[in-house]
Amino acid sequence: MSRGRLPPLVTGISPNEGVGWTKVTIRGENLGTGPADLIGLSICGHNCLLTAEWMSASKIVCRVGPAKNDKGEIIVTTKSGGDGTSTVSFKLLKPEKIGILDQSAVWVDEMNYYDMRTDRNKGISPLSLRPTNPLGIDIDKGKVPQKDLEGLFKSMSGDFTSENFSATWYLIENHSATSFDQLKTAANNLRKQANKKNEGSLAYVKGGLSTFFEAQDALSAIHQRLELDGTEKVEGSMTQKLENVLNRASVTADTLFQEVLGRKDKADSTRNALNVLQRFKFLFNLPLNIERNIQKGDYDVVINDYEKAKSLFGNTEVQVFKKVYAEVETRIDALRSLLLDKLLETPSTLHDQKRYIRYLSELQAPGDPAWQCIGAQHKWILQLMQNCKENDVKGQKGSGMLHSSMLDLDSDIRPSPISLLSQSASLKRGSSFQSSRDDTWRFKGPKQVTFVENLTEVVISQLPNFWKLWISYVNGSLFSETGEKSGQVEKSKKNARQRQNDFRKMIQEVMLSLMKLIRGALLPFSLSEVELKQYGGWEMKSELSGQWLTQVIHTVRVSYEALAALEIPNDLLQVMQDLTLDLRVRCLMVTLQQTSEDVKRLAEKADWVVDNEGVTTLPSLFEHCIVQTLESLKEPMECKPGEVNIFQEERTQNQVCELCVGIMKVFINCLEQLSTKTDGDVDTSHLSSDIASPDLFSNIHEDFSPTPEQRLLIILSNCQYLEKHTFINLAEHFEKHGFHGSEKITRMSVESVRDLDQRLFETYIELKADPIVGSLEPGIYAGYFDWKDCLPPTGVRNYLKEALVNIISVHAEVFTVSKELVPRILSRIVDAVAEEMSRLMQCVSSFSKNGALQARLELCALQDAIASYLSSEGSQSFKQALEALPQLHSGADKKLLEELLNKFKSSMHLQLNCFQAPSVCPIKT
Repeated sequence: MSRGRLPPLVTGISPNEGVGWTKVTIRGENLGTGPADLIGLSICGHNCLLTAEWMSASKIVCRVGPAKNDKGEIIVTTKSGGDGTSTVSFKLLKPEKIGILDQSAVWVDEMNYYDMRTDRNKGISPLSLRPTNPLGIDIDKGKVPQKDLEGLFKSMSGDFTSENFSATWYLIENHSATSFDQLKTAANNLRKQANKKNEGSLAYVKGGLSTFFEAQDALSAIHQRLELDGTEKVEGSMTQKLENVLNRASVTADTLFQEVLGRKDKADSTRNALNVLQRFKFLFNLPLNIERNIQKGDYDVVINDYEKAKSLFGNTEVQVFKKVYAEVETRIDALRSLLLDKLLETPSTLHDQKRYIRYLSELQAPGDPAWQCIGAQHKWILQLMQNCKENDVKGQKGSGMLHSSMLDLDSDIRPSPISLLSQSASLKRGSSFQSSRDDTWRFKGPKQVTFVENLTEVVISQLPNFWKLWISYVNGSLFSETGEKSGQVEKSKKNARQRQNDFRKMIQEVMLSLMKLIRGALLPFSLSEVELKQYGGWEMKSELSGQWLTQVIHTVRVSYEALAALEIPNDLLQVMQDLTLDLRVRCLMVTLQQTSEDVKRLAEKADWVVDNEGVTTLPSLFEHCIVQTLESLKEPMECKPGEVNIFQEERTQNQVCELCVGIMKVFINCLEQLSTKTDGDVDTSHLSSDIASPDLFSNIHEDFSPTPEQRLLIILSNCQYLEKHTFINLAEHFEKHGFHGSEKITRMSVESVRDLDQRLFETYIELKADPIVGSLEPGIYAGYFDWKDCLPPTGVRNYLKEALVNIISVHAEVFTVSKELVPRILSRIVDAVAEEMSRLMQCVSSFSKNGALQARLELCALQDAIASYLSSEGSQSFKQALEALPQLHSGADKKLLEELLNKFKSSMHLQLNCFQAPSVCPIKT
């Protein structure tokens, strides 16, 4: 009795997956003692015993049949061991459906494939047939309505053969309930299909290689069997006949399918071409899209598309791609040229300049577009400045509007100070300012001032953007938005370092041009003849007034502040400071010269009306004129930050001092001219006095014009007021406004007015004293009077009374004008009278008793009457005169002398009161 064997055990299978009829090798233990011992073999539940070939107790070869389950065990049954077990499993793959034109190494069961009759009415050719289930998994139709899908996917389709195929639509429609694992399997199936198509004939050969070998082995076995049997020798070779049949079948098949295969190849070529066009439609449509986007100004889109195409097709070897890409490069070259033209086009905004520079950088344009733009803007600013000068020199009325149109880019049009002055002036006059009807309001001021306004407006509006563009170029911010940020930034910084001196020269050229253009218009004497030809050309009909020069200084200062705010180096703006200083000095000189002319015209305003102090309005008008001048010079003389004192140069101090002294002398000359004018030289004026001043002249009435003597007195009074008040006040104003040399100005002015005062005083004294003095000698000897033979004195004779009355008349005339002048003038007159009386007395050879008494009476009467105004010289003259008289020894004579003196004083009491005014103090001259 034999011992029982162990049951079969399958430990391996190769391959472990495959479609139906796949040949597999099973390995294990106790797989049978021989072919007769093997009584059962199932794979995935399908009986594979018919195809099984027992090789050994550890190896069996068979083919997998169609199974019900996708995955299952391998069960081997033997007589000796019974039913076995398996430690491995086999995965059965569903077979791929082969189309009627697909290559196959095995016979295809056509029953399971396409029935052409079902598609007759659809009008679809066999070439367009496709598998109904491209994913290779079970279709699980969902319940989503077709209308909802059409509304959700507009202009799309769920048919995978359509050009508008939507994968999402297809999945929702056919696999809405499919699990994620099955979808992953479907994805793997799609990859395998794609790989199989790519492998082509080689994959077909590899897949059917075992079939070819089996067919070869079968044919060889048949051939050997037939040779052994001798069948081929009877009625010809059987294999030869079979070969002929196969060859005829092959020829017939080729004939049948030649046209179909040709159409298939053509369709495949067309389809491949369409697929290429569809797949690379971005490249093929790019030239047209570039043109359209350029026309729309969407340069960012063009650059992004170009970068994408360059990365994908820049190094392609495909000829058709090379051809299309070459066309793209042509369009991009044209775009580079267009952007460069726009970059260099003027005028343009800073934003546009930066944008075009970034575009050109991203397009890798040759050269340095940023520096080219800086050079173009530099030339543009210089040209604008030159055009501004040419237009204003020619007097073109439309130049102001031209400047506005050129500058209305980055900033709003701001009205210039000239325009504001014009507007305010017109409103004050009560007129309505209408800019639409009056386009020449910019030119209501002097052309040179308007030119400076326009010129600085050009610089202030253009230079900041020019400077900001350079700063962006230096710090690399021009390329901050590009793809090659770091590289472009470093390159920009390197270029900026190399071109820093060149840019400084550009700024210097702009500033020098600005300064020379302004100098050519306002300070032509500060330029050479060569420079005047380029920067001058103005018709200097008259010197600009200080008011307009002040406006120009304000404009230049505002321009300097605006440029300094940009942090432009001070050494580049120094020329503006130098110009400002020269303009300030020029404004000071012109204003003082103009003031001198204004002071000359003050003589026309002389009204000869005097106040309580005997002063007319001329000194106050003069002082007001000077103060107004100093106030108008407040802004030019003020030192702004960075400016120097206007008096830093000694030459300027001396010139200003001379001009100021000249103004004082001009006014003094005006007074002198007024004092010497006749009635025909001046307008009829009224001489009036203050109500408090006594009008001692009955012949002075309101229609009376001042006499030459009265003019002299009024001017003398004004001179005294100038010396005591006006010049002192003006010295304080000069000090207050920062003028240097005010002491010298005051000293020289006082000297000049004193000189005039002295000359006028001498003239008046000559006019008044000479007639009085000259009347004394004839009066003394009237009626053949003789000191040696005369009657006893009865009183003071008339000649002395007349002389006193004449002196009183002078007193009244002087007192009417100025009480301050009375002591000074009367002292000189009485001194002259005393001196004349002394001379006359000393010339008498001898006196009689009566003559001596008469002479002493008259000398004492005169001395007592004018004692208040006698100076030491006058008193000395009276003393000498009395010493020339014989002395009185008789008491009767002395008594008579006293009585006669009292009588004289009593009779002329009223007249002599004018000499006894308590407020009058004698002056020593």
